[in-house]
Amino acid sequence: MKTSKHQPIEKQYRAILWLVAIGFFMQQLDSTIINTALPQIALNLNEDPLNMHGIVVAYVLAMAVTIPISGWVTDKYGLKKTYFAAIILFSTASVACALSHSLTQLIVARVFQGIGGALLQPVGRLTLLKVMPKTQLLAALSFVSIPGLIGPLIGPSLGGVLVEWTSWHWIFLINVPIGLIGAIFTLKILPDLKEDNFQPFDYLGFILIATTMLSLSFLLEHLTESRPQMTNTLILLGFAVIAAVLYYFHAKRKPTAIFAADIFNVRSFRIGILGNFFARLGNGAIPFLLPLMLQVVLNLNPTIAGLMMIPLALGSMLIKKYITRLVDRFGYRYVLTVNTVFVGLGMMSFALLSTSTPIWWQVIHFFLFGVVNSIQFTTMNTVSIKDLTHQKAGQGNSILSVVQQLSMSMGIALASVALNTFSQMYGKIHILQSFQYTFVCLGLMTCAASFIFFRLKAKTI
Repeated sequence: MKTSKHQPIEKQYRAILWLVAIGFFMQQLDSTIINTALPQIALNLNEDPLNMHGIVVAYVLAMAVTIPISGWVTDKYGLKKTYFAAIILFSTASVACALSHSLTQLIVARVFQGIGGALLQPVGRLTLLKVMPKTQLLAALSFVSIPGLIGPLIGPSLGGVLVEWTSWHWIFLINVPIGLIGAIFTLKILPDLKEDNFQPFDYLGFILIATTMLSLSFLLEHLTESRPQMTNTLILLGFAVIAAVLYYFHAKRKPTAIFAADIFNVRSFRIGILGNFFARLGNGAIPFLLPLMLQVVLNLNPTIAGLMMIPLALGSMLIKKYITRLVDRFGYRYVLTVNTVFVGLGMMSFALLSTSTPIWWQVIHFFLFGVVNSIQFTTMNTVSIKDLTHQKAGQGNSILSVVQQLSMSMGIALASVALNTFSQMYGKIHILQSFQYTFVCLGLMTCAASFIFFRLKAKTI
């Protein structure tokens, strides 16, 4: 009888897994609780609800830019100190968000919150890579993501209740008690692992990577304007391309580059990273678009709109324990190739929503999308890092986290560009049509990513 290469989690690792799960929970709660609150925040700050993506993009982009230093900081200062500092910074920035009285103040506070979040999730995942045996890695990643999915489960509905019955400021204050608990347990149970022979920080490489990401993000942000200037578009595009090319040659020459070029020689990592980027471009915009559509177009109040996200989160949670068996049975290539198409079709199916769609059908609809979404995230994350050596784990984990956040940031910006473009074409009176076409565009883009995963080796487990 064939023995599975994936094993259940041993009891000695469970306390650490729960601690990592707290970080995942904080980050996921904050990422989802704000989406339902965006229309109310816009109303309070006298802004257009369709132009509130900057609050989300600022957080995600700050994470993407900061993540490249997470591996080096962790190696130098150790897991315990880094994770503790991340929780404290995240919690403090949450208070600053709650005290904001303008859109500019809120965006600035979200940047600092994103810096804290840039260490929470990747350092948590890095903890698993350094502590867990490889045979238990998939089960461990699935385990910590389940409590992390509680954030999306209660986040949208909690955000809706808070903004409807109190004020939007409270959606950030909820992070404070959770952060205090996480900080205490970090000091008590997290091992203070650190690398004795870490390399000097690659400042030039970091500047080039940050320039590339910021230029691309500002480019997409510029395109959301009603009349983007061609000169500014070309300048931003030029900065992004030049910085990316310079980093490529920099990484080729410098063995200690922040992201070494030879890590992409690992086939599963190379394909997993590329697939992650393109699959998440469309997927990253869904948590932003759906609550906005439910409130602005379907006229649901914030509480009901938040509750509608619960079936999606439940579907994500309930399928988790079956993903390991699914991969053992069919392999990563088959699961990811087929499931990516299902995710894309699921996005396009949101174009069918209207004021006449029965609530019971929406519940089933969102639940099924949560199922395929959960399979997608867990499998493509695991296939990206499973074949890396211990020495490359830190870099690989950081690259994966950067790609996740950058693609999410760009996905939200792309969705905003599409939504604004269709709104200008059809007018605010036909805003439902604008949302429908946006979902179709995102779904088609996601379906195309299935060709990337098809390049994985057959029956790779």
